[in-house]
Amino acid sequence: MKRILLLLAITLVFSSCKDQLKLDTTTTKKAKDTFIVAEHYNKKEVSIAMRDGVKLHTTIYSPKDTSKQYPILMQRTPYSCRPYGENEFKTSIGPNQYLMKEGNIIVYQDVRGRWNSEGVYDNMRAFIPNKTDKQFDEASDTYDTIDWLVNNVDNNNGNVGTWGISYPGFYTTYSTLSGHPALKAASPQACISDFFFDDFFHNGAFLLSYWRATSLFGYMKDKPTTEAWYKFPEIGTEDQYQFFLDAGPLSNLNKYFGEENVFWNQIKSHPNYDEFWQSRGIIQHLKDIKPATLVVGGLFDAEDLYGPFNTYKSIEKNSNNYNGVVFGPWSHGDWARSNDRQVVGNIHFGDSISDYFQKNIETKFFNHFLKEKADGTVDLPEAHFFNTGTKQWSDFTAWPPENSVKESYFMQPNQRLTQKANRMIATSDFISDPKKPIPYTEDIKVVFTPRKFMTDDQRFASRRPDVLTFETEVLENDITLAGDILAKLQVSTTGTSADWIVKVIDVFPADTENTDDVQDHLKLSNYHMMVRSETMRGRFRNSMTNPEPFEPNQKTAVNIKLQDVLHTFKKGHKIQVQVQSTFFPYIDINPQTYVDNIFEAKASDFKAQTHKVYNDSAIEFSVLK
Repeated sequence: MKRILLLLAITLVFSSCKDQLKLDTTTTKKAKDTFIVAEHYNKKEVSIAMRDGVKLHTTIYSPKDTSKQYPILMQRTPYSCRPYGENEFKTSIGPNQYLMKEGNIIVYQDVRGRWNSEGVYDNMRAFIPNKTDKQFDEASDTYDTIDWLVNNVDNNNGNVGTWGISYPGFYTTYSTLSGHPALKAASPQACISDFFFDDFFHNGAFLLSYWRATSLFGYMKDKPTTEAWYKFPEIGTEDQYQFFLDAGPLSNLNKYFGEENVFWNQIKSHPNYDEFWQSRGIIQHLKDIKPATLVVGGLFDAEDLYGPFNTYKSIEKNSNNYNGVVFGPWSHGDWARSNDRQVVGNIHFGDSISDYFQKNIETKFFNHFLKEKADGTVDLPEAHFFNTGTKQWSDFTAWPPENSVKESYFMQPNQRLTQKANRMIATSDFISDPKKPIPYTEDIKVVFTPRKFMTDDQRFASRRPDVLTFETEVLENDITLAGDILAKLQVSTTGTSADWIVKVIDVFPADTENTDDVQDHLKLSNYHMMVRSETMRGRFRNSMTNPEPFEPNQKTAVNIKLQDVLHTFKKGHKIQVQVQSTFFPYIDINPQTYVDNIFEAKASDFKAQTHKVYNDSAIEFSVLK
């Protein structure tokens, strides 16, 4: 048991989808050896009163060199400003080591209701467009904080920037709605935008791997604290697949939280995209944004892909500010880390990629809008994307690229994926058994959210009878996908409910040589690298708000949008598409019998069903020309 508890603690610090603390305190060994924060910065802790009187704990790092003025870089976080105490310093501050070393006023704040701040926490607090009197939201808390900082912190130049990764990325997006004139630049990174599509749900399917993470957000505290007040459930095993399989229906997990976990109770009470979830979304409010924005994401981020893509697109559509976007070959938050070799799973993408981003993009962005002339002429591309097939950076004047076109590939009999549709109606069938769900990877660990599986080898799945595989011939020319992917399935089921998972896979040639990063039991010869995957809970195929059952054995359209990619399938490779109905324990198991609320399903509701995929099903790629 001690080993399991230790593993959980390590997971929180190093593997948690929301572990901003690691991102804030980790820097390169070189930076640690040559730059000691306490030697260059003074630290001050203050409580800033919001308009309703609630005080928020705020930590301010100010350069000891007071001969000049500095901009303010601020991060608002639910993950703590630790270490607490004016004599206790982080090992690294700010978005990156370059901005830390050159001098900026760096500010961290515990958001309302978290850690050492007063007030009541509300998970993804709803934005109030027209606040009156003492009404508050995260935008007003940001405004009140900025206003206090520019008027009370010595040597500031009156310009403020915000940044954050993951949940702090959500607060960064929120900051753009504050309306404070001093806020000149914001960089939402891996930013949550809507929990029904980010982190906890994917198109209505519950991310079972996130179940334990509800501890981080669900337990309330009654006063400011510098110590953790939440607790994680003890699952008693290191086999996550077996634990959830043995647990059975989601309702059997209630005993681990009880009524104390507010967020778990909210999740299970709102299985559909109702007003509860809709009001907490931030994307619909991103109109007429004034601060310059730089949206950052990882192309292999298992937690927050929907958020950064849609945050960028919404700002781009509805605002006239500078709005750039960067996506690299990163998992969650890799760009803020210091790995010399950028590796996701078994795939090496290059060296010093994160350092390149920090030095040449992130630092340039903030310096231009906070220290230089804050106009929209910054020398940065509109869209800076890493091609995960060629392993090179590409610049675009728009995203998706203007010279991308839609091309459809059809899922044909005999496992063929072709651009020519077969007029003869045929089906590919498989039995989906809830008692034997398909694992999302062969390498399942006890983690909050898996990361390496985003590039993992999918050969094991293609060889299962409950996974349909469709594959092109060996490519005679390179094919570059640049933009979103839409799976247009035509399906039927003997049941009344089903999930549909679509994966796009790059099949490597047999002569591909290994690198030092490949796990011992694998070879890159014929490696099936997952490029993108997505789940659709079939009940939501027509509406996320008004779910509906399938008519048994009735041919039905199910469209699944997969998030954007920039990936070249090289000559000699093959494009493969897999279709399946379980993805366990990343996604919870669908009972395959329609129930109003899956969180209340009984064991008797879970039944094996036969699913069919018709050969007029297609996958639509955005192909760069």
